[in-house]
Amino acid sequence: MTPLKIGFIGLGNMGAPMASNLAAAGHSVTGFDVAGTTAKDVTVAADISGAVRDADVVITMLPNGSILRQVAAQAFTDMQEGALFIDCSTVDVESARNTAEAAEKAGLFAVDAPVSGGIGGASGGTLTFMAGGTVDGFAKASPLFDIMGQKAVHCGEAGAGQAAKICNNMILGATMIATCEAFALADKLGLERQKMFDVVSTSSGYSWSMNAYCPAPGVGPTSPADNDYTPGFAAELMLKDLGLSQQAAEAANADTPMGALALALYRQFVEDEDGKGRDFSAMLPRLAARNRES
Repeated sequence: MTPLKIGFIGLGNMGAPMASNLAAAGHSVTGFDVAGTTAKDVTVAADISGAVRDADVVITMLPNGSILRQVAAQAFTDMQEGALFIDCSTVDVESARNTAEAAEKAGLFAVDAPVSGGIGGASGGTLTFMAGGTVDGFAKASPLFDIMGQKAVHCGEAGAGQAAKICNNMILGATMIATCEAFALADKLGLERQKMFDVVSTSSGYSWSMNAYCPAPGVGPTSPADNDYTPGFAAELMLKDLGLSQQAAEAANADTPMGALALALYRQFVEDEDGKGRDFSAMLPRLAARNRES
């Protein structure tokens, strides 16, 4: 494709490698992060305006919906008409829809495209994008998704990408807890963890949490559990996503008891125990150390 001028706002653990992959593919990438972080082969801008002015595409990777709205409001005043705005943050559906409406009023294309795949996927260019927005907006964004990831799904209109991400991570949070509970129970029943993995990974208990991201050290493919639970996906980020799921469930009047319980458990783990700064699969040592009364 023809090289594009891309502005990238949010050069954190995810944004920096995504921006670098775009630059490595031949695009001219100018980045900005309020923390002053940089990325390989990415030109640093002094502010948001410097990153987005005259850009063909602006991509954001931000902490929450409130910051997204603030950044978008500023960026939209400097972006050229007809440019594309892609938000890869995980935020609430309302913020995604509000941003898309503001982009349309400014004469811009907008796509909400949260990602799955973590830091490894961002570095390796193997992310999955869950996209919401118009067909034309998705078509414009697709070649960039091909550079940063291995798959992109157009989920529907504005906000649909965020809806897909929230539902996906509600499943992930609940299944990780169930997987950790099963290992903790197996320990107390005298069943070796490797034997349990050998059975469950090829039986009806199969899941991504078990087979690809096993929370038990030394069992299954290498995962954060094998690195003392150094985060691949931090417990506090899971807490954030589960909070978004329950916010969405309340707004939609949906009954999600497992999602609500997963939120409560991760909130306790992160806010009251030692979960902050650890991988979300560190729920296993937490549960293994407890009994029914604790």
